[in-house]
Amino acid sequence: MSGDGSRKRAEIHHEHRDVNGGWLRPSVFGVMDGLVSNFALIAGVAGGSDDTGVVILAGIAGLAAGAFSMAGGEYVSVASQRELALAEIDVERRELQRHPEAEEEELAQMYEAQGVDPELAAQVARQVSRDPGRALVVHTRAELGVVPDDLPSPWVAAVSSFLSFAVGALLPLLPYLLGVTSLVASAVVSCLALFGAGVLVSRVTARSWWYSGLRQFAVGSVAAVLTFGLGNLLGGMAL
Repeated sequence: MSGDGSRKRAEIHHEHRDVNGGWLRPSVFGVMDGLVSNFALIAGVAGGSDDTGVVILAGIAGLAAGAFSMAGGEYVSVASQRELALAEIDVERRELQRHPEAEEEELAQMYEAQGVDPELAAQVARQVSRDPGRALVVHTRAELGVVPDDLPSPWVAAVSSFLSFAVGALLPLLPYLLGVTSLVASAVVSCLALFGAGVLVSRVTARSWWYSGLRQFAVGSVAAVLTFGLGNLLGGMAL
């Protein structure tokens, strides 16, 4: 320790990725859902109709409807979750104002439950409780699993979901828009995209790239095959 009394800070040897930003889940889910649902929709319509214009119209409608639906659903879902968290944070804030001693004792008991000696737990709880803002953060993190200033944004979730779904839904439609009127071309693009999306997801999870890629490929392919068969059946019955 130097003569001026400054303390040596612990050296940080690693960093963590953002797991509470509110963008990863809607982005991943949006791309996957856009790919699978629009690929299945296009396959189903193509299975029941030989009219390329109908297939393109269905693909565009599926893209637009799905993207807006995903964005709206994510906004409402995350906003509701955020409002619930804020309401519970207000409850904790009022408790800290009305019953500071009881909240300090509760915090000490939390530390004791984690293996801290009772005297040290009481001392740490007392020091933390001196700052109401810090005490609120500690209590809400321990009791609710949230941080007041780091709640997910509904707008981030909505925009991420909209854009990712639109990108995913565009891929199986792209060959038709470029003039390739064969479902095989759409299937090839979609299957490659499904596998690639699974590989990308593995970069932010603990799964291997091949497992994640094959899993998404299998899910999307099964959905498309079943929908194509249903469309083919219904199209034949209509004729």
